[in-house]
Amino acid sequence: MTNSQLPVAIVGMAVLLPGARGLDAYWHNLRSGVDAIGEVPAGRWDADYYRPAAAGPAAPDQVYCRRGGFVDSLAEVEVTRYGIMPAAVSGTEPDQLIALDVAAAALADAGGEHGLPARDRIGVILGRGGYLTPGLARLDQRVRTAGQLVRTLGELVPDLSSAQLDRVRAAFTERLGPDRPEAAIGLVPNLAASRIANRLDLRGPAYTVDAACASSLVAVDQAVGELSAGRCDMMLAGGVHHCHDITLWSVFSQLRALSPTERIRPFHRDADGILIGEGTGVVVLKRLADAERDGDRVYAVIRGTGVAGDGRTAGLVSPDPGGQTRAVRQAWRAAGLDPAAPRSIGLLEAHGTATPAGDGAELTTLAEVFGPGSGLADEERPVLGSVKSMIGHTMPAAGVAGLVKAALALHHATLLPTLHCDDPHPRLGATRFRTLAQARPWDRDPDEPTRRAAVNAFGFGGINAHVVLEEAPAARRATAPGHPPAPPRSPASPNPSASCCSRPTPSNASPRCWTPTTPPSWPPGSIRPARIPARDRPGSGSSHRTPNGSRSPAGPPRRAGPGRGAAMYGCAPPRCSAAPPTGWRSSSLVWRASSHRRAPMTSPPTSACPRRRTPGRRPGWARGRAAGSRTSGGTDSMSSAWAGCWTGRCARWASYRTRSPGTASASGRPWRPPGSTHPAKWTDSWPSSTPTR
Repeated sequence: MTNSQLPVAIVGMAVLLPGARGLDAYWHNLRSGVDAIGEVPAGRWDADYYRPAAAGPAAPDQVYCRRGGFVDSLAEVEVTRYGIMPAAVSGTEPDQLIALDVAAAALADAGGEHGLPARDRIGVILGRGGYLTPGLARLDQRVRTAGQLVRTLGELVPDLSSAQLDRVRAAFTERLGPDRPEAAIGLVPNLAASRIANRLDLRGPAYTVDAACASSLVAVDQAVGELSAGRCDMMLAGGVHHCHDITLWSVFSQLRALSPTERIRPFHRDADGILIGEGTGVVVLKRLADAERDGDRVYAVIRGTGVAGDGRTAGLVSPDPGGQTRAVRQAWRAAGLDPAAPRSIGLLEAHGTATPAGDGAELTTLAEVFGPGSGLADEERPVLGSVKSMIGHTMPAAGVAGLVKAALALHHATLLPTLHCDDPHPRLGATRFRTLAQARPWDRDPDEPTRRAAVNAFGFGGINAHVVLEEAPAARRATAPGHPPAPPRSPASPNPSASCCSRPTPSNASPRCWTPTTPPSWPPGSIRPARIPARDRPGSGSSHRTPNGSRSPAGPPRRAGPGRGAAMYGCAPPRCSAAPPTGWRSSSLVWRASSHRRAPMTSPPTSACPRRRTPGRRPGWARGRAAGSRTSGGTDSMSSAWAGCWTGRCARWASYRTRSPGTASASGRPWRPPGSTHPAKWTDSWPSSTPTR
């Protein structure tokens, strides 16, 4: 075989997946075999939709499964740090905000701002499905369902006057939430990629692809093509899926694709269906030669990619081993390797949906391409895995979840387990593969010095993708057994992605305008006031984190000084020249601003109203504005006036958080503020009044 594809290095990665906010948590879960599947979180959809499988046949408004992979407690995005206006946030699909945050974290993991090539040489390609998302569901109800409701009522109850019908329409649409026409642009699916390019100022190609469950690997294939053709020097590729709308669950329930036992068991003899998961993953790609030249840390090398369709088959949605085989062989041909050669592969991350038809077809493909396992000892067999056993089927993001898993396995030289496969599928014995119940070291074979892995992603409807990976060249492999130096996001660590959206910080720069480094805690779906963490509340007795990351004894509560307008940086970068020192906590500034419940819409510039600085305190924005600006080389009076106007707004914006992935939907309930009379039962409504701040 001849090598026809340029080797491409994975130099950065980031994920938000069930049970894992960041690479550290994901790697821990993969290695430890953590089952991140759980019940549908309270707030996703009404419990009345649930009816166990034994209760009767499938119905459009009923589902028989209520377990899946969710990221509710992990999905945190400080939208103001990207300069996103609140009017746009309310109409933006949550998956776009999450994709933006994960992409920024991936760039930070790849080295951050200083490691980027020219911005017109950086592109973004994301896999994203065209599913009914929360925002689109609300829009459809506002436009079409409201009209149908009024017409039907008028026909059934002719005595209703036009005024009464108008009141019905108004009451129905009011419960769908605020209507801002200018925010509707946030519902366009392609904006998942376009928003990343726009907010991070990446000027190469930016678009989404929809190839069902193969979407994210098809995106990787497209990104590799851009690099190989020389049109780009860096590509972001991946997938995003954060749609748990009850309508989607109903469709899979009617298809009987969901597991009646509510357990996902890839390659198990009694596997009976999928469990839906959600998540986002992004990888940063560069040509291997460029990565080696630049001294990048390389997780793994993409040696070949392949994409092929099933063509004409017995059924449109039935998996076909023929199409899968073509995609796998195409990728290995591009890599210049023979998949059937002894020791050609050590790990194959399978599609592994845990459906009887899907697992059977995939095992047939593996036997056809990689050959039978007759005569092989158990230790000589490569490992077959499926991360879906831990996080569920993340749909368009399934491929990148497996790709990141395989890259981490190569990077850490560890073979990873698959859960719930104690009684393997009968066809597994016809392949050369085996499954693992526990992680173990990936020992180097003396006859094959290069560790190699591969990833499958087979899409609903007949689109198939395959990627061949190799470990990084020895000269660029990390020597430390732990995670590489660039820390991925985790709930307890600062957000490294700030550097991708901030300007470089001179050593003597003032943190008067900067993007937050620690996102607030926001549950998914609507807009709600932020709360100050207990450790940062006045009088809590806890310590405070200093700019260098250490903790100092608790003292008088800090006031939100010039940093109170943190979001202003994203609104007008030319006005702000400094980012905060690495590790500086945003809670004492951005979150502290939320404690000013009645923040004014404007704050007058008060350069003539200095106030004596007090040790342990920051100058306030209003009367202390002069102290903050004069001591740190502040702005002129005109800039101060401009900033004062914006800061009141930013303080108000910062007191809200966006929650995701979209429970403020046609089937979900938004946050209910304290004292609200909004009914406790799950409804399709929003509070009719403005939330108390």
